Amino acid sequence: MPDYREADRTADHDDMTTDAEQILTVSQLTREIREVLESRLGSVWVEGEVSNHRLQSSGHQYFTLKDAGAQLSCVMFRGAASRGGVKIADGVQVQVFGEISVYEPRGAYQLVVRQVQLKGVGSLQARFEALKRRLYEEGLFDEEHKRPIPKLPRVVALVTSPTGAAIQDMLNILTRRAPWLHVLVYPVRVQGAGVERETIEALRVLNEAEAHGLPRPDTIVIGRGGGSIEDLWAYNEESLARAVFASEIPVISAVGHEIDFTIADFAADLRAPTPSAAAELLAPDAAELRRHLDATRMRLQSRVEMVLGHHGQVLELMAKGPLQHEPRRRLEQAGQDVDEMEARVQQQLQDCLRRFEDELRQREQVLVVQHPRVLINEAANRLESQSQRLNQSLEHRLVRLEDRLAARVEVMKNLGPESVFARGFSHTQFADGRPLRDASEAGPGDRLMTRMQGGGILSIVEQAGAGQS
Repeated sequence: MPDYREADRTADHDDMTTDAEQILTVSQLTREIREVLESRLGSVWVEGEVSNHRLQSSGHQYFTLKDAGAQLSCVMFRGAASRGGVKIADGVQVQVFGEISVYEPRGAYQLVVRQVQLKGVGSLQARFEALKRRLYEEGLFDEEHKRPIPKLPRVVALVTSPTGAAIQDMLNILTRRAPWLHVLVYPVRVQGAGVERETIEALRVLNEAEAHGLPRPDTIVIGRGGGSIEDLWAYNEESLARAVFASEIPVISAVGHEIDFTIADFAADLRAPTPSAAAELLAPDAAELRRHLDATRMRLQSRVEMVLGHHGQVLELMAKGPLQHEPRRRLEQAGQDVDEMEARVQQQLQDCLRRFEDELRQREQVLVVQHPRVLINEAANRLESQSQRLNQSLEHRLVRLEDRLAARVEVMKNLGPESVFARGFSHTQFADGRPLRDASEAGPGDRLMTRMQGGGILSIVEQAGAGQS
């Protein structure tokens, strides 16, 4: 970007000259300012109070973010607004994330908002996720540590505020559905300082209920109504989560509404979406339970009557049977049956032994045929036979190769130089071994070697081309 600062701030005003190339239009200067802001600042997080909020029919939102010393114009376009979960309104303290830009038609800088969260929620959420991850890695949330919740508890302890709406909802449901249930209410604060400490103390006392003269609860419910993340934060403390995990009595966490999750929910043996839901889980409907018991009673009565009738028939048959009138004959017949069964058993044993002997003889015969010594001898015979066939094949092959070699030697003799020399021809070459192909290649003084049958002749050329016509 060009530098429009004055070259010499100490120069006199009369010495300054106007260069037409340095004069900018308003649009050019505004554009340069926008590029500087966007490149230097980029994306930033800003917190402050919302004012002058305006929602357009297009879905875009415009508002001012201010604190005690300054204010900042903000715009959040429809796409970012639809993804946000925070409702923006005047007076709300928020933290926004976006890019600094300049709206050129008005020459005003503004923040283009991409994300909004309530002030303080970001850091609390980060703490929540970090603690949740660490306790999960330690195994505090593993299913293998979860204790089963009794289906028909006799004593239930409610750890909650004695004046809140949650306790009234739970007592109404428990009284209506399970009037026989013994309910202990352990009063604690559910908001503000001391919530965590009092809830931990309640868990300790209830786990030692007999020592304090109280009936031991079958289940403990930690409950309260919904609220913001700050209101529920005491149930996200590590010490409370560890106390819930260490409780020997099963714990149901019923903190907040269905969308609210706390660390205590994950550490508890069961999470209920609301306190009312926890009460319904603990207390089966009395009418439904009565119907179930009636059906069970009828099935049991029918079963007992059937068993008694069967045994009555057996007794009646025994009273009318021969055992009652002729016991000796029944015993003699039973003895005869035993003898017959003994004979059948002996016969079956003998048959079984014969089958085993036949099978053993068959396997002995197979073993004789498949004995390793027999197999080795057969393999040696096959090897000897194959070796003989291989030797014969090699001998025949060698004879054929010798015949072919002798024929080729004869051909070489007929085509070789000795045969040519025998017909009166000779071969002449220079002393250095070069062949003499033409008489014109030899000059006076050249030494020549002429080979012919019976030897060779060394000669010196006296005159070249003497034999030419």
